[in-house]
Amino acid sequence: MSRATPLLEVSGLHVSYGHVQAVRGVSLRVQAGQIATLIGPNGAGKSSTLGAIAGLVPVERGVIRLEERDVSGLPSHRAVAEGVVLVPEGRAVLARMTVEENLRVSVEGSPRGEVDRLWEALEEQYRRFPVLGERRRQPAGTLSGGEQQMLAMARGLLARPRILLLDEPSMGLAPLLVRQIFDIVAQIHREGTTILLVEQNARLALEVSDYAYVLERGQIAVEGPAKELAADARVQAAYLGG
Repeated sequence: MSRATPLLEVSGLHVSYGHVQAVRGVSLRVQAGQIATLIGPNGAGKSSTLGAIAGLVPVERGVIRLEERDVSGLPSHRAVAEGVVLVPEGRAVLARMTVEENLRVSVEGSPRGEVDRLWEALEEQYRRFPVLGERRRQPAGTLSGGEQQMLAMARGLLARPRILLLDEPSMGLAPLLVRQIFDIVAQIHREGTTILLVEQNARLALEVSDYAYVLERGQIAVEGPAKELAADARVQAAYLGG
C-alpha cells in the first residue's frame, strides 16, 4: 500500500465489551479517494472497528488519525463534524418520520448562510436516488429494505463526509438490490468520496474496493490490494466459495 499520508489511519486499536475483547490491535490506512474494505466472519470485530472510528464505541487503546489529526475517542457528533460519517448496519432510519424529514436531520442546525447550499445538496440526493424524491412525503418505515438503505446513504452524504463508513449496506437485501446498492457505492466513489466499507458479501466488496483487510478474531489476518486478495487461494476458500 502507498505510504503517502493517509486520510484515515488507525494504529493498534483495541475495543472491549466488559471482559470480551472485540478488536485486538487493528491497524489500517485509507488513502483519500480510495474504497477500502473490511471483510471477515461474523464476530470478527468489523463493526466494532467502524464504531470506534465513528465515536460510537469507546477506544480502549490505540490511535485514530484523520489527516494526521488525532481524533481518538471523539464523541460521535464531533466525529461527524470532523467529516467521519457512519451509515450504520440496519440503516437506523426514523421510521415514523417522512423521507424528507429524515434527510432534513442532516440539514437543520447548519450555520446561517449554508442552509441554501445544503438544500441544494438535498435535491442532489433526490437526483441520485430518484425513488426517494418520489416518496419524500412517505414515512420512512414503509420503504423497502433497499429504499431504506438508499435513504441511510443519502442522509450520510448530506453530512458532507471526508470519509464515509458503510456498515453492511447489503444486509437483508435481495440479490438484485444488492447489486444496485453496490453500483451506487461505486458511483459515490467515482464522484470522489473516500469510503471504508464493512461487508459480508466479500466478492462484491473486493470487486469495488482498492484495498482490503481480512479481520479474524479481532485482528488483521491478511491485507493487500483488493484484486490480489480476490485471487488469493486462502481468501477464495474462506470467503469467496472457491
